[in-house]
Amino acid sequence: MTTVTRWWWVRHAPVTVNDGRCYGQTDLPCDTSDAATFEALARLLPRDAVWVTSSLQRTHLTAAAIVRAGLPGPDPIPGPAVLVEPELAEQHFGDWQGIKYTDLPHKQGEAFHRFWLAPAHVAAPGGESYMDLVARVTPAVRRLTREHAGRDIIAVTHGGTIRAALGEALCLAPEAQLAIEIANCSLTRLDFFADEAQGHPWRVVAVNQPPR
Repeated sequence: MTTVTRWWWVRHAPVTVNDGRCYGQTDLPCDTSDAATFEALARLLPRDAVWVTSSLQRTHLTAAAIVRAGLPGPDPIPGPAVLVEPELAEQHFGDWQGIKYTDLPHKQGEAFHRFWLAPAHVAAPGGESYMDLVARVTPAVRRLTREHAGRDIIAVTHGGTIRAALGEALCLAPEAQLAIEIANCSLTRLDFFADEAQGHPWRVVAVNQPPR
């Protein structure tokens, strides 16, 4: 029988201090006041899952809100039962963090990207490129898939991280990954089939699914 590992990717709730600025790895809290959203996520997500977050507090707060809404899970979050994976953090935008999105095209000139700040190979001064993010996220996804084979994995992370996971599943070029919309509190489901003899191991079940 083929071993199937199911990834349930959830993007964190909207940050509370957001006046249209690029925040990247700035460790801001998020707004978890919309109880109906988290109740809907709790109904969609599996019980008895492995829980994974990034090192940024907005993922911890989102995971805790899902548990409070009725999904059995580790309490408190973060805690010993939660895998905090720094490799799954959002892209670091260096000197661009804290700058308003409306100002970035003028500051970046030809380096501006129509979908997400900069082309995949361009790093902000003092930060990392999207390709750098892919280079750290992909090995982490592969490792966690091996370590928790056959389990459900609820991963509360970030838009860039989830795009990279989709790129791994679909063999997408980094520039194509940047074109994928990942909304706050959306669900993306990716299943990994360990029997490589049956062809491509990944199946995409849902992308950017709203919880309600």
